[in-house]
Amino acid sequence: MKTPAVELKVGDPAPEFCATAVGGEYGDGTEVSLSRLRGSPVVLYFYPKDDTPGCTTQACGLRDSWSDLTRRAKLFGVSVDSAASHEKFIAKFSLPFPLLSDPDKKIVKAYGVWVEKSMYGKKYMGAERSTFVIDANGRIASIFRKVKPDEHVELLRSALA
Repeated sequence: MKTPAVELKVGDPAPEFCATAVGGEYGDGTEVSLSRLRGSPVVLYFYPKDDTPGCTTQACGLRDSWSDLTRRAKLFGVSVDSAASHEKFIAKFSLPFPLLSDPDKKIVKAYGVWVEKSMYGKKYMGAERSTFVIDANGRIASIFRKVKPDEHVELLRSALA
């Protein structure tokens, strides 16, 4: 498997992004950028695809811990799915947090999570399930790669403690 083109490390400045946020306080679509979130810790969790088993497990775990997590950081899910796909995913599972739509793959590439994957011997490109915790000053505080969906909430709780 190829390694990501970008290899971010804890302490690095988090790459700037601008994307359409759907859900949560952003309703059905508002532009969000990292620079406008400065002053608050931010969690970007990258996931492969809306409404798939692992991604649903991960999103529902975050939903069920939302009241605790929302006090600690601004949280955004990020995938290459469209805003319309995000709207359906949010509605189906009552997700209280916003999802960022990255169909042009600018964010996944900037964070080094657009990687070669393999399933049943077939190689393809996709988003690696990874999470970046960004401090209030815009620096990367924690990185979790190849996150297991059912362990994600506990990783975040410890990183945001």
